[in-house]
Amino acid sequence: MLILGIAGGTGSGKTTVVDQMVHTYPDHDVNVISQDSYYKDTSHLSYEERVKINFDHPGSIDFELLEKHLLELKEGKTIDQPVYSFVEHNRTGEVVKTAPSKVVIVEGILILTQPRIRDLFDIKVYIDCDSDERLIRRLKRDIADRGRDLTEVLDRYQNTLKPMHQQFIEPTKAYADVIIPTNRFNTVGVQILRGIIDQRLAEFS
Repeated sequence: MLILGIAGGTGSGKTTVVDQMVHTYPDHDVNVISQDSYYKDTSHLSYEERVKINFDHPGSIDFELLEKHLLELKEGKTIDQPVYSFVEHNRTGEVVKTAPSKVVIVEGILILTQPRIRDLFDIKVYIDCDSDERLIRRLKRDIADRGRDLTEVLDRYQNTLKPMHQQFIEPTKAYADVIIPTNRFNTVGVQILRGIIDQRLAEFS
């Protein structure tokens, strides 16, 4: 099993890069696991308390469960990925059955902050993007897809997203084997990653 870790700041284009990489592969060959599925369960908190959580701090992620699931996939076991609701700021209680595959891609802003998670990645990728571009993408996504208003998104960006990016995310670029800039459509970077996947799939065939 080949495990790729794809990190980068919020709105950097991680999901777009992943989609461009995997859309032609059969599901049984390549699986994608999102860090967003592993936000900690907050059922013990009220909605008002959940809204105040700093979701851009490593402490908001259940890395123990993510590590456990990656190890189980390597052992050939099927895992139950949690399903997370960004509207409710909590897990839904549902799960997604995920079977082992030849290639597993793990994507998320904080996945390179944890040594034990980093050590599970065969290849570490950092998606780099200008901060203004990331903010614009974040605004569009959170307002259109997650029901946020402009003031809420801007306040969160200023008070948590930006400082957390500078403290935790930007430094993880140093751990990356591959850095892909995405201020514009980067076909070369995607082709490099697809070439790595193709090579590993050929080894399995």
